[in-house]
Amino acid sequence: MPQLSIVVPVYNEAPNVEALVRELQATADRLPQSAEIVFVDDGSSDDTYALLVAAAGDDPRIHLLRLMRNFGQTAALAAGIDYASGEVIVTMDGDLQNDPADIPRLLAALDAGYDVVTGWRRDRKDPFLSRKLPSLIANAIIGATTNVSIHDHGCGLKAFRADVAKQLRLYGEMHRFVTAIAGDLGAAVTEIPVNHRPRLRGQSKYGISRTVRVVLDLLTIKFLSGFATRPIHVFGTFGLATMALGLAIVGVLGIEKIVFGMELAGRPLLLLGVLLVLGGVQLLTLGLLGEMLARTYHESQGKPIYRIREVRTPAVKKAI
Repeated sequence: MPQLSIVVPVYNEAPNVEALVRELQATADRLPQSAEIVFVDDGSSDDTYALLVAAAGDDPRIHLLRLMRNFGQTAALAAGIDYASGEVIVTMDGDLQNDPADIPRLLAALDAGYDVVTGWRRDRKDPFLSRKLPSLIANAIIGATTNVSIHDHGCGLKAFRADVAKQLRLYGEMHRFVTAIAGDLGAAVTEIPVNHRPRLRGQSKYGISRTVRVVLDLLTIKFLSGFATRPIHVFGTFGLATMALGLAIVGVLGIEKIVFGMELAGRPLLLLGVLLVLGGVQLLTLGLLGEMLARTYHESQGKPIYRIREVRTPAVKKAI
């Protein structure tokens, strides 16, 4: 059994995978630990998988997982973590912007007593508007609403103790919040500056539109981490606040009618305001309840969020 598993989700990264395989092999050669490298092809529509097979050759350390379709980065990451057999799991992106040479430094920080070590792209080589700005916004929101205070939640280069990584329950697009989720489980989390390289080939899958998804996913994380076992504290608070507002409006209208003799008819704006508030609260709570039901559905049935088409190891190759 290897001591280290390096998990790399890839999607339409044909121009980068051959160089990535070479760099990871060189890094694994220098490590004192025995290592396996797990590539997860997230349903690529280009030649990514074929190039991975060719680059892997007969290297016994390289394992390839090919998903049935594009399930998304979170599902691909979850598949790789589930498959990994090492005592320590390192994750990284497959676009060559993460530097495999930083892996020994992550492992050294992990040996210092931490459960999770994440990279900090302090000198980030990305366009400002499409990549840096959304990241700054997302990190500020995450830092303000979670108990994990780090600079760069979005860096794909991370190291976990396997028992922590395998306890993570990832759905939707929760891969951005793995450090926050791990911190909520009680894991000791730290970060170290890592080298970040410009993307030279291929196209980025990220953009400023993802900031909205980050906010929505963060709302889910916050709710599930704080109120999953006591939802009445959320819904009750909204209910009491709404009831208080409604009673205040009714009280004011009653005073106007009884004391001042004002007519209540022909004043639909107040009713519209009350209905909008109630409708907004209902939609928000229904969304949160839906997240809870989805999590219960997946975990109670052990239903995976991905399906593997093929597993290829040096010894066996089978269809699933």
